[in-house]
Amino acid sequence: MLPSFMLELRYYLHADGNSPFEEWFSDLDAAAGAKVAVALARLEQGNFSNVKGVGEGVLEYKIDWGSGYRVYFGRDGERLVILLTGGTKRRQDKDIEAAKAYWADYKRRRPRKK
Repeated sequence: MLPSFMLELRYYLHADGNSPFEEWFSDLDAAAGAKVAVALARLEQGNFSNVKGVGEGVLEYKIDWGSGYRVYFGRDGERLVILLTGGTKRRQDKDIEAAKAYWADYKRRRPRKK
């Protein structure tokens, strides 16, 4: 059953304001970009059917198309999804390690909830 609310997707930002996810996404060709955009729309609707945990609070959305695209993200509460980075099956191990580092940095720098 899907949640009765939309999830909010936000980009993880380095301390300098750059987003690894946006940098990765902007380098995709049009067809791959469209597939990733559909995956993000599904994620925003709460569809986690292609999602698995990869450790340390990082989740991987697997897109079964082309090079085997992946979107890495973390959940901050019930409704907030932080898009960390993306990649392909070929670079999966390196992408997961980067995503874990980004997630740890995000948690360290995020505003504390009151």
